[in-house]
Amino acid sequence: MTARPAPKRNRQEKIKLVVQALIGIWLVAALALHLAEVGLIGLSVIILATSLCGVTDEHAIGKAFQEALPFTALLTVFFTVVAVIIEQHLFSPVIAFVLQAEPSAQLMLFYVFNGLLSAVSDNVFVGTVYINEAKAALTSGAISLKQFEMLAVAINTGTNLPSVATPNGQAAFLFLLTSALAPLVRLSYGRMVWMALPYTIVLALVGLLCVEYTLAPVTDLLTQWHWLTLPPLDAVEH
Repeated sequence: MTARPAPKRNRQEKIKLVVQALIGIWLVAALALHLAEVGLIGLSVIILATSLCGVTDEHAIGKAFQEALPFTALLTVFFTVVAVIIEQHLFSPVIAFVLQAEPSAQLMLFYVFNGLLSAVSDNVFVGTVYINEAKAALTSGAISLKQFEMLAVAINTGTNLPSVATPNGQAAFLFLLTSALAPLVRLSYGRMVWMALPYTIVLALVGLLCVEYTLAPVTDLLTQWHWLTLPPLDAVEH
């Protein structure tokens, strides 16, 4: 059997591909250089892609957002929960308990508490709450700038590694679970948790060991080599 030749693209289709490639470059560059807020960058991509590719029918554009509606609804709920947590200072007792510990133990405690909450709620939102509380502790003089830098790493690690335990913690998993593809591949919530369990155990343990035993000494070593520098205090406060 001889393979059928692929149909050649006409000039209009080639121009659309070039436009889409340029928009992709704009997306990567804008996110990497923080040229604007993430939402504005995404909105600009939608406007440029639809207008320059000739997609002007509202019904055709609307279909692209249908599958993301359940995921967007869940994100709205997460935003609401985080807003309540921030305004009511619900994490303040946990932060106060952690800050009462020795500086060497604070890293592990931040990692553990942050990881547990990130596994049941969106990791980005949990990390936002914790980093705001850590920044408040820095501005009040409860911790030093160096300790704040260490806690920021522990918080970032705790929000990303243990959060793979459930779809709640990772937006990509949650989007897959709420998409139309999930029933086709028989992907349920429990199955996702079970499939992610080995990765959860390995990532969580490795992250905990690194935060506890290697973060501080390696940071000091890189600082001595002038590979890392602490930002000025006023830059962190603002």
